[in-house]
Amino acid sequence: MKVYKIYTKHPAETDPNLGKSPDKRTVQELIDYGLIVLDKPAGPTSHQASDFVQRILGIEKAGHGGSLDPNVTGVLPITLSNATRLSQVFLKGGKEYVGIMHIHKDVDEALIRKTQKAFTGKIMQLPPVRSAVKRQLRQREIYEFDILEITQKDVLFRVSCEAGTYIRKLCTDFGVSIKTGAHMLELRRTRASHLREDLCVTLQDIKDAYTLWKTENNETFIRKIIYPAEKMVEHLPKIWIMDTTIESVTHGRDVAIPGIAKFTTMEKDNMVAIMSLKDELVALGIARISHGEIEKNERGIAVRTDKVFMKPGLYTTSKT
Repeated sequence: MKVYKIYTKHPAETDPNLGKSPDKRTVQELIDYGLIVLDKPAGPTSHQASDFVQRILGIEKAGHGGSLDPNVTGVLPITLSNATRLSQVFLKGGKEYVGIMHIHKDVDEALIRKTQKAFTGKIMQLPPVRSAVKRQLRQREIYEFDILEITQKDVLFRVSCEAGTYIRKLCTDFGVSIKTGAHMLELRRTRASHLREDLCVTLQDIKDAYTLWKTENNETFIRKIIYPAEKMVEHLPKIWIMDTTIESVTHGRDVAIPGIAKFTTMEKDNMVAIMSLKDELVALGIARISHGEIEKNERGIAVRTDKVFMKPGLYTTSKT
């Protein structure tokens, strides 16, 4: 995950009587606005998997960030209740997979490794017939494509790629390129955006943790399973706004430079997370200027507010 440098614009403190730090939320508040990184099992669709989580926790809605085919396992971000509106932050994030590609005929290992290099970088890919997007040739980028092991006709590989890349189609195209034919035998997603498989929990883990909380008031395990919704924006550039600025932003107002306490490196047109000084997510926005311009200027709009997530009224002076 990219590490951003943090700059101070206007030193400021936050009123402890206003808002609430994400790590101080109750379990119920986490369920109402949280994230689970599910280790999706083979069999159910992504929608069915999120529905299982929804029923375990007894909530009205749950969503997922990036579909996996039924037989594919691994990292599936599940957004809970009010956090479902944040699923968009995963859609453009890169993905990483480990899988097995079966080659249909015997072929020299040197050719496999040579072809692997041709499938690294920008490639053209036609989505499969059964897909969620229009079936037309489009460019996708393969950041890394590593052959980990070759056992007879089975090739163990790891691929890091742009969102929207079809790994099953990648295997098929690979087989065409080496003139033997090939297909994907197994696949596991090991990363979705900045969320890696070491954060994963199973459906059974969720059920056990929820039961312990409900029947024994034991919060230890459920707090390890459900993350505050703010974890979903860890990978984004950020600005932290002063308490006095928050209320206007919750009503959709853009962020002007005088209201900024701190900010990270960012480029114009970046998606930006607008945060409180307690690290609560206030809104998502689009940078109107770069971090360098924020640093040198004292006036002007820095971020156009796009989607607001904090409820109005949490940072009004009547709370003091």
